[in-house]
Amino acid sequence: MKVSYYPGCCFHGTGREFGLSVETVSKALGLELKEIEDWSCCGATAAHATNFKLSVALPAKDLIRAEKDGFKDMMVPCAACFSRLKTSQHHLNRDESLKKEVEGIVGSVYQGAITIRNAIDVFYNLIGTEAIKGRVTTALSGLKPVSYYGCLLLRPPEICAFDDYENPVLLDSIMTTLGAESRPWSYKTDCCGGSLTVSRTKLVAKLVDKLMTMAREAGANCLVTACPVCMFNLDMRASESLRLPVFYFTELMALAMGLEGPESWFKTHYVDPRPLLIGLGLI
Repeated sequence: MKVSYYPGCCFHGTGREFGLSVETVSKALGLELKEIEDWSCCGATAAHATNFKLSVALPAKDLIRAEKDGFKDMMVPCAACFSRLKTSQHHLNRDESLKKEVEGIVGSVYQGAITIRNAIDVFYNLIGTEAIKGRVTTALSGLKPVSYYGCLLLRPPEICAFDDYENPVLLDSIMTTLGAESRPWSYKTDCCGGSLTVSRTKLVAKLVDKLMTMAREAGANCLVTACPVCMFNLDMRASESLRLPVFYFTELMALAMGLEGPESWFKTHYVDPRPLLIGLGLI
């Protein structure tokens, strides 16, 4: 199976381990990622706050390039990139005059022929839990994660449209497939403060502490996410007394599948998850 692949800027910086784990797991599951040639920044997180047409045109440029490769599906792992690409596609599909103007700016025709999918969607719906289960060599017994989607993967629901926006379950299902005990909680889509982490650090810390408190109340010993911004905030901004290890879900997929890479990725986490995993006999 082949899909178009938009890695986004964070995979070359703060979200590097997410990118490496996505690519490692994809290869193991027989999913070939065709990186979009000469892709450019989608405009997250500032373009939509400064210029609407720019916020549509920047992702449109990447969508048009992806369409030229002829694939039906496009994987966009970063939640912010996913949000901007989906939003751009939403406007282009519904506003013919805007579409023509953007095509003039970009210099190419937009066909609207590709489905944008985040990594959870790809692994659950295109690969499937049975295929994932078939590759598990070490069940993640004793791991009790809560799934944290954050804001951008599910909202607005009429644009994102891949899971229940009030009670998403696909990430929980993937964790269960890996042998973990996914803990139920009602904070899956609460905001972590997002890109306010520098400008409003105290506010972000307050929001993250609330999430950590609720995760502990749910009986979790870790959190799992699919958003680089959420990962940064959850991993860095919690009070010391409340901190729990935080994983990208693809890191745990790679660990359960016995692939190379997880231990080197875990070393880059601010809250070291290795003591928890060693205690559970998982590494």
